[in-house]
Amino acid sequence: MADQERKGWFGRLKDGLKRSTGQLTGSISAVFTRRKLDDEALEDLEEILIRADLGVQAAARITTEIAKGRYDKDVTDEEVRGALADSVASTLKPVALPLELDVDRKPNVVLVVGVNGVGKTTTIGKIAHHQREIGHKVVLCAGDTFRAAAIDQLKIWGERTGAEVVARESGADSAGLAFDALKRAREVSADLLLIDTAGRLQNKANLMAELEKIVRVLKKQDESAPHAVLLVLDATTGQNAVNQVEVFRDVCQVTGLVMTKLDGSARGGVLVAVAEKFGLPVHYVGVGEQAEDLRPFDADEFARALCGVAD
Repeated sequence: MADQERKGWFGRLKDGLKRSTGQLTGSISAVFTRRKLDDEALEDLEEILIRADLGVQAAARITTEIAKGRYDKDVTDEEVRGALADSVASTLKPVALPLELDVDRKPNVVLVVGVNGVGKTTTIGKIAHHQREIGHKVVLCAGDTFRAAAIDQLKIWGERTGAEVVARESGADSAGLAFDALKRAREVSADLLLIDTAGRLQNKANLMAELEKIVRVLKKQDESAPHAVLLVLDATTGQNAVNQVEVFRDVCQVTGLVMTKLDGSARGGVLVAVAEKFGLPVHYVGVGEQAEDLRPFDADEFARALCGVAD
């Protein structure tokens, strides 16, 4: 059953990455129809990887890896894709880490950050769904108080998942709300408190002040909180995702990443660029709207799906 479920997810992941895969494998096939892997071919390959959003750093290193033992030999596009999948997987394996809760801590406090539009609120709902499925008690905090839609959306996810939602009216103080949410989560002995936050990047100083205030008030109740800070990234933004990691890493101590909307983009390769540059744990990837479309990140599955290599 688990194996069948895994194959089902791999199929959804492949479908979700179809645009990214099509662009990448189409370019590789155009270049490597039985061709010698010489300097010119390697240059072409590096350019293909950069265009596929893997980033300059990763593209150069992966191209060098693929050349080892194959330089100046005839290669097929299939061989290149297989070698590419291996290199991508080895890049991603160190960062493919599940979101682990400390079972002795009630609650584990997780701050969820990211710019508006990346799918933060939906991601929180989906994580709540998964955590409820494995038997954890979850409380949600509708901390993006600047958007009435985000508050309403989180309430709907609360109903769907059976997670309690702590919310106030639009425009309420988000730090005060986070304080109340932690108090409530402690009262009900929740395993996990997920806190939504606003994502306005126009003014970095305001964003920093707001997030620092949330952290400060959480620490009044629990000096060790927050226990994780998850940054949600949208694959459709391509290399802009790299810039977002830089900003949020400076603003708050990001501990892990979630990559959403891989199905809406030909830029899924940006996950490789982010992993190469920052080495932050990637906890989940998302390929659709349903709760089941967000899953713990698996490096091998992602690499094979991205490079068009059969399961």
